[in-house]
Amino acid sequence: MGQKVHPVGFRLGVSKDWQAKWYADRNYTELLQEDLKIRAAIASKYAADDISRVDIERAANQVTVTVFTARPGIVIGRGGQRVDEMRLILEQVAGKRVRLNIMEVARPEQDAYLVARSIAQQIQRRISHRRAMKQAISRAMDSGAQGIKVRCSGRLTGSEYSRKETLYQGRVPLHTLRADIDYAQVVAHTTLGCTGIKVWIYKGDIISEAEKRHVEAPPVVSPVEGEGLGEEVKVEEEVKVGEEVKIEVEARVEDEAKIEEEVKVGEEVKIEVEARVEDEAKIEEEVKVEEEVKIEEEVKVGEEAKPKEKPKVKEKAEVKAKAKEQPKAKEKAEVKEKPKAKEKAKAKERPKVKEKPKAEEKPKAEEKPKVREQPEAKEKAKAKAKEKPKAEEKAGVETPED
Repeated sequence: MGQKVHPVGFRLGVSKDWQAKWYADRNYTELLQEDLKIRAAIASKYAADDISRVDIERAANQVTVTVFTARPGIVIGRGGQRVDEMRLILEQVAGKRVRLNIMEVARPEQDAYLVARSIAQQIQRRISHRRAMKQAISRAMDSGAQGIKVRCSGRLTGSEYSRKETLYQGRVPLHTLRADIDYAQVVAHTTLGCTGIKVWIYKGDIISEAEKRHVEAPPVVSPVEGEGLGEEVKVEEEVKVGEEVKIEVEARVEDEAKIEEEVKVGEEVKIEVEARVEDEAKIEEEVKVEEEVKIEEEVKVGEEAKPKEKPKVKEKAEVKAKAKEQPKAKEKAEVKEKPKAKEKAKAKERPKVKEKPKAEEKPKAEEKPKVREQPEAKEKAKAKAKEKPKAEEKAGVETPED
């Protein structure tokens, strides 16, 4: 069976460094327990803030804690509020003065712990493990990694039996000590059980300064025969070439060290600038709030001062208006009541007046023409009676003559 070795522990002192830098003779167990409590407190406080690594250094009465995170702005908080809270918590845990530093992870896609944690979170959200692994591999290779290997083991896809599945791309030379390989292991807690995720990321080889000098030094060219150069001249030239090469290598090393220092200083300056910007934003918000409060107070004072003078004038005007409106209201009420009373009286009287004349007027209308027609009829009858004998006389006179 193959013997598996932890890639980071295998390279400690060669291409990797310790995450806890301190030495103790007597109180080793106590300090170790302090380290574990500090790491647990940071993990619980910044559970979802992409904490990659925590380095701890100890002096006489001071503990320096350096937190590496992919999102320093969230870890620091507005004006460094969350950092201050975390510092107080760590001082209570350690019982000593704690200095807390926040460092940014430049490329989170090449950090093994962050990659493994993202895969575990996706598996807990019931996303396919194969899809999560492929996405992590493609992102790591796109960001500049030379190789990556991801392994998931457990009840994958909800099967009854546990199994392992491994995907890799590029090369991961685990046996090469100078190879810069980052390794991490995370557990995903699912409803079906625990699923383990392991990630290996190969970022390239770490070359020491001695190897750099050996590689960069140009080969010494032996003199051509027959040129007449003496041995002393050859030795002097070789010494000069060696010195020039050393100077060039030292200058390059110094330049690289300066560049690294400048990068670190730039990161610290960025963090300070972000904190200052957040402080200025806070101050501006406070000033705005104070100005708004002052304006509101002035408006309230003005409103309170104005109504004190007006109520008397308003009361007088209201009394006058009421005094004017009272007689008008009485007149209107009287005017309204009079026609109503008249209408009610008429309504009561009308039906009686109408019913009596109707019954009495009909006989009168029949009798009147009779009284008027009697003399006229008598006169007409008398006239007719007079005319009849006259007509008979005329007729009698005419007949005998014929």
